[in-house]
Amino acid sequence: MELLDGNLELKEIQKLQGHTDRVWSLAWNPATAAADVPKVFASCSGDKTVRIWEESPSTRSWDCKAVLEETHTRTVRSCAWSPFGRLLATASFDATTAIWENVGGDFECVSTLEGHENEVKSVSWNASGSLLATCGRDKTVWIWEVMPGNEFECIQVLQGHTQDVKMVEWHPTMDILFSCSYDNTVKVWWSDDADGDWSCVQTLGESSNGHSSTVWSLAFNAKGDKLVTCSDDLTMKIWEADIIRMQSGDGYAPWNHLCTLSGYHDRTIFSVHWSREGIIASGAADDAVRLFVESKDGSMNGSSYQLLLKKEKAHDMDVNSVQWCPGEKRLLASASDDGTIKIWELGTLP
Repeated sequence: MELLDGNLELKEIQKLQGHTDRVWSLAWNPATAAADVPKVFASCSGDKTVRIWEESPSTRSWDCKAVLEETHTRTVRSCAWSPFGRLLATASFDATTAIWENVGGDFECVSTLEGHENEVKSVSWNASGSLLATCGRDKTVWIWEVMPGNEFECIQVLQGHTQDVKMVEWHPTMDILFSCSYDNTVKVWWSDDADGDWSCVQTLGESSNGHSSTVWSLAFNAKGDKLVTCSDDLTMKIWEADIIRMQSGDGYAPWNHLCTLSGYHDRTIFSVHWSREGIIASGAADDAVRLFVESKDGSMNGSSYQLLLKKEKAHDMDVNSVQWCPGEKRLLASASDDGTIKIWELGTLP
């Protein structure tokens, strides 16, 4: 299926209801990428709960399998599975991050991470599952080491952002941490050696072709050599780095601005996610979901991206999160202020 031939549609497979307030974030369980494992994802909400959803392989319909409640006392803003899907971390406005373990089908809160002064906005695991990062309204990013017995030890508090930190995300293959903020920047944190201190090695700001307003979200392509960021300035930006150099131990290689996607959104872009086959999804305050792909026009002036399709009124309110399924490359989930989650499939028009 050639993506740029047109005739594509984003078809709604199912609308999932259950949350009683806005749904902030979604996370697919990476273990469910295997062919013989049912697909599972978590969602978190302003209703202080996390819901676990599972697809029935026989009917292909989705059901809520568990509600994780009575732990967080305020909005749950972000959720993330450990790399092998054993643990789920949930970050809340109650200033804590909870760690849940699936014990025989029941989710138990096995650890509570405290330390942020106020709202925790985002949580992310590194590729090996040995480190966890959190960030919050207190302008800090915390790095936690995962210890035996579901213990977590804060090994460093990273300071550098001048405002609320909206999101943290580890690089998909290397221990490099990215944070984006209300201060309009993305900061890149890295440690020269395994036991060394983490420091900010690069700031992607307005002076370096960065954003001019709050940066809400970022995502990597499958290879990890490109990064997409989205902002309140109504643009998405693509960045590129020489990851081969970094993987070979030759020091840090900076991220360079490749191109800016502007003119496609007229309201804040809250979420971006890159599929394994190179399709970027965006969720925005205009209630729409858009898909973008790299243009194959072979132009000399470097990389460019184009709109593949726009799904108007994907939701009744803001789209807060878009996430591609790791196992099935054409499946997308979206979460909204309207309290619902939708499962979409990208296919060709009949």
